[in-house]
Amino acid sequence: MKFAVLKFPGSNCDRDMYNAAIKSGVDADYVDYRNTSLEGFDGVLIPGGFSFGDYLRSGAMASVAPIIKEVKRLADEGKPVLGVCNGFQILTEIGLLPGALLHNDSHLFVSRNESLKVINNETPYTNLYDKDEVVVYPVAHGEGHYYCTSEMYEDLEKNNQIILKYEDNPNGSYNDIAGIVNKEGNVCGMMPHPERAIESILGTDSGMKLFEAMVNSWREQNV
Repeated sequence: MKFAVLKFPGSNCDRDMYNAAIKSGVDADYVDYRNTSLEGFDGVLIPGGFSFGDYLRSGAMASVAPIIKEVKRLADEGKPVLGVCNGFQILTEIGLLPGALLHNDSHLFVSRNESLKVINNETPYTNLYDKDEVVVYPVAHGEGHYYCTSEMYEDLEKNNQIILKYEDNPNGSYNDIAGIVNKEGNVCGMMPHPERAIESILGTDSGMKLFEAMVNSWREQNV
């Protein structure tokens, strides 16, 4: 299995994503946003940062980058696509996930470790966690308020698309939502950073199971 780690101008978590992929036992390679092919890759990791300086709004300019057509293709083929922080913002901008990310209610940048509850542990990203398990991932964002309408929320709940909720909501996200998947379960977006939570020496290794679950789920379907 080989992951593409996308790089946009302003990406700053690409090395963390790369390291998490390698530690989970697969290959990975960086892919520039100007590329037009993801042939040979089995999944996509979209890292955090400030793509194109967050001009217009977070993820807006990245959403029309040449590589995005291929990201959508892999998603349509059922391959894993994980977007974290700015990656989550990009996934909502390109329509692979519902909703939008707004400025934090405080209008302040928030950077701290955050306790999260696993709401759905039956996805390819969460099946190594227990339901209602509390994990700790860092957050670092200024536009992390997940917005959706009440109708959209009901749809997310009905389809078990909500995978993580904040224990102490840092940004005002609707009903404490921290991470979701698409209806098919192969596209995942979240504001907290599991790729920064893979070494206990750094304070938490809660995120390692997410990458291991993603890899194991792919292998079960493809090997």
